[in-house]
Amino acid sequence: MNMRHRLIAPIALNKSLLFGFKRLLLGFLLFMLAAAGCFLIGSSSAQAQNWQALPPYNTLWPLWSPALSPPDPVTNVPTPIVSNLAKTTVLPAQPGLTWDPAWPNPWLLYNTPSGLLFYDPLYGINLWPPSYLLDPVSGVPVPITLPAGYPALPPTSTTWIQTTVPIANSTYLVAYPSYAPGTPFPLPSALLISLGVTTVPTVPALAPAASSLLGPVAILGTAVI
Repeated sequence: MNMRHRLIAPIALNKSLLFGFKRLLLGFLLFMLAAAGCFLIGSSSAQAQNWQALPPYNTLWPLWSPALSPPDPVTNVPTPIVSNLAKTTVLPAQPGLTWDPAWPNPWLLYNTPSGLLFYDPLYGINLWPPSYLLDPVSGVPVPITLPAGYPALPPTSTTWIQTTVPIANSTYLVAYPSYAPGTPFPLPSALLISLGVTTVPTVPALAPAASSLLGPVAILGTAVI
């Protein structure tokens, strides 16, 4: 009987060690799978950052446009050329573009001595912002509520850009003729080229009036969306 116990004990010990090793190996494999999953999810999320919300109205700014969100020289992360879209914000490059996802298409933004204005295909140009983004009594900003996953919403259609930007530019120039040198010329858009579109409509060049509040600015003809 003692001899039998002596034989069984090592076998039981070996089985216990083997079971423990299997559990340890299984736990390690599960950890590695979870880590790989988190990495893939994180990579997908990083690649899908197409928009960034800007105060004070929480409208979206395009991270997919190299002209409006150039890569940070250190991190290489697209960074908006403006930190907010208040009425008095001056765009370093125009037209700017911002979007309320509740609407099918974005607005184009331009500088004026009176502050930003926006172009809407239905209502033309008006001073920024649209009235619904302001409290009707106090006039303070009313930020929009953004949907979950808004950073990954798709970029603006290249067709919309191609058809709308030239019309918006022309409308802007009619309203503010002193901003134009009078000679339109073609310029490939950094945005459209980045999306693989090389045939770009002619866009008029803009020059700010000497008396304007714009100061040095990258204008249409040198930097466009």
